[in-house]
Amino acid sequence: MASEESFVVLVHHRGSIKRKTRSGVKFTDKDPLCIVVNPMTSYDDLVRSVLMKLGLEGAKRVKKFFYRIPVTILHDTVKYDCLTIGSDEDLQVMGSNRNTTNVATAAGSSSRAAVASSSVPVYEPAVQLVASPSFAVDLNDGVGDEVGSFDILPNALEGVPPVGVGDGVLGDADEDDVEPDTIEDDSGDDLDAMRHEGVLGHAVGFGARDAEGTAGLTEFQVGQQFQDKDEALLSVKSYSIRRGVQYKVLESDHRRYVGKCSEFGNGCTWLIRLSLRKRKGLWEVKRYNGPHTCLATSISSDHRSLDYYVISAFIMPMVRADASVSIKVLLNATAAHFGFRPTYRRVWMAKQKAIALIYGDWDESYNDIPRWVLGVQLTMPGSVAVLRTSPVRVGGQVDESQAYFHRLFWTFPPCIEAFRHCKPLVSIDGTHLYGKYGGTLLIAIAQDGNSNILPVAFALVEGENAESWTFFLSHLREHVTPQPGLLVISDRHNGIKAALEALDEGWLPPSAYRAFCIRHVAANFALTFKGKDARRLLVNAAYAKTEVEFDYWFDILRSEDPAMCDWANRIDYSLWTQHRDEGRRFGHMTTNISECVNSILKGVRNLPVSSLVKATYCRLAELFVRKGREAEAQMGTGQQFSQHLVKCIEANLKTARCFTVTLYDRDNSKFTVAETTPTGSFSLGTYRVSLASRTCDCGYFQALHFPCQHALACCAYSRLTWTSYVHSVYQISSVFSVYQMGFTPPIPEGFWPPYDGPTVIPDPDRRRAREGRPRSTRIRTNMDEADPNRPKRCDLCRQPGHTRRCCP
Repeated sequence: MASEESFVVLVHHRGSIKRKTRSGVKFTDKDPLCIVVNPMTSYDDLVRSVLMKLGLEGAKRVKKFFYRIPVTILHDTVKYDCLTIGSDEDLQVMGSNRNTTNVATAAGSSSRAAVASSSVPVYEPAVQLVASPSFAVDLNDGVGDEVGSFDILPNALEGVPPVGVGDGVLGDADEDDVEPDTIEDDSGDDLDAMRHEGVLGHAVGFGARDAEGTAGLTEFQVGQQFQDKDEALLSVKSYSIRRGVQYKVLESDHRRYVGKCSEFGNGCTWLIRLSLRKRKGLWEVKRYNGPHTCLATSISSDHRSLDYYVISAFIMPMVRADASVSIKVLLNATAAHFGFRPTYRRVWMAKQKAIALIYGDWDESYNDIPRWVLGVQLTMPGSVAVLRTSPVRVGGQVDESQAYFHRLFWTFPPCIEAFRHCKPLVSIDGTHLYGKYGGTLLIAIAQDGNSNILPVAFALVEGENAESWTFFLSHLREHVTPQPGLLVISDRHNGIKAALEALDEGWLPPSAYRAFCIRHVAANFALTFKGKDARRLLVNAAYAKTEVEFDYWFDILRSEDPAMCDWANRIDYSLWTQHRDEGRRFGHMTTNISECVNSILKGVRNLPVSSLVKATYCRLAELFVRKGREAEAQMGTGQQFSQHLVKCIEANLKTARCFTVTLYDRDNSKFTVAETTPTGSFSLGTYRVSLASRTCDCGYFQALHFPCQHALACCAYSRLTWTSYVHSVYQISSVFSVYQMGFTPPIPEGFWPPYDGPTVIPDPDRRRAREGRPRSTRIRTNMDEADPNRPKRCDLCRQPGHTRRCCP
């Protein structure tokens, strides 16, 4: 024997009481037997000593000894294999490995007897170990029967009771997995028996996986275990997809799952049976006949097992990275990965399931809104969140325990403070929600002096109508935009018109003024008059900053079709033209809703409502930090005005050198400027400039509120600084003030105040169609057509410069 020292063998036994568990045989012996084994002890001596200690010599005989021998030792685990001891040579192997075994004993040995490739944590013992493996003896009551099997386990620490003393050799780890007290001992292959009982299956686990983490072509094994039924089904389906074969489900319930090949009986015997182990809550392969021996008889572009559950598991990382990823991108990625092309509807359902798993259930998210309202008001005092619900009626009676979600308005203190330093205008628009339930997200958008867009208020409503717009605009006026003389830019929706014209809402002149988004006006124009040239002429007329230029483009439009001018004349010029807005637009002609959604709120429309409102807080907090740092850095370099203004002034200075300036009063306030070289597509030749009133015949000075090229030429002629003629909103200090107030880190949901009101549930009338591809309710117009000058983008990665055929 390799070792020259003696060691102690612990034998646990109490009659013939034994219980079969997943880990082998479990005993409840209270008094372990101690047998000293030295280098001269033979196998027969060991058997004789065990039977003599038990008082069964001549009455029973030993059938087998099992010893768990370590095969690999990692930095934190020890792996074991099963060794059958039946000779003196096997006993010597056990003795040569006992020191390694003691390391595992120090860790509090695993509760698995005769387990192949199990793992046990390791730590360094503080005391010297006793070199003594332990034997678990299986005895039968009948005289002359065999002594079943000896499971050899590691010993315990010195001075500490061995594992199993008083509680059985295997401890209490498998106490909940106890099965009938008697088992058969005449198994021809003990390792196969253990494999069928799940001993080896646990080591395999979800081992039938490829390098990408999905089930590949690796065959299943009897005893293989899964955490739940969903994981088991995903593995079976992925295996079937990879092999390109079909299978039928014979039985599927909460306890078992049985499937067989569609060609079963026609040359293929593939079959799999999985069952739930109640005590452990794991699903296990109980029977498996594989691999497939059939061949596909037809070629299909789709696979029956490639359902939206499988697709959802695959696209989960992409949806987590970007919830706004298009269905087309997900469909192409799924087809490239699995080799089969699913339907659009199936991928859409898979995306909704993935979003629900990542961001929470669609239905339950509505009930999170009341607690979020309390939580955000606790996080940032001064936050405004107004929730409206509608009653639930059951059988004509109002259910007091539930309420339908109706509307929600919210804004935050930094947004309220920021609008005070922005341009005195606000753009309002709505965008549809995507997902399981419909609805509309209303947004109020402001703009700082550096042309950065900033959402300042939000509302979730059932749709765009007079009531919902009144709800949004009344709270917007009350909490965010109380300033007089404010301009509201919107589309021509009748609901907005009714809300702004309400007498008691404060949106009528002179408290506030209204203007139309020219992009929506042009889209409505294109519904009646086809052709891009006519629409371009209308837009040019709207952007004209002088009446002369407006008449120039309008005359061309009249020459095309007088009916076009009649259509435009039905709209008040002050609502859609820039030369009649009295400088309230600051040059902004659209609502910028698409830019706001793409740059700040990208992906939020795809989320459940609770995740949507939470995302607005986080996105705005990130925006305020980023833009605040940029403004602070510009202030640190000594800049006085925003970068946007500096670029405009530099462009105007380049053309101001080519003008001839004439002074007409001694106060240096009124001039005439003659262009020696015409600038732009429309030029008057000579312009009048008044620095005192900050006007110019070109219209730029009064429309944009900073000096135009003609005003800059007058300043240079009179040796005056042009900075005094710039609106204060363009100063870098004003831009910094927009983002000066930061957001508070959100309080964890566990610390939110409790909500004791009725359960908020979604309105079932907002549920999207269950069958078929989701239909778009948007009326597509020329506004939805792509810009011909815009660079082409790849359909897969959405990056410019290449197509999907050569996408990297």
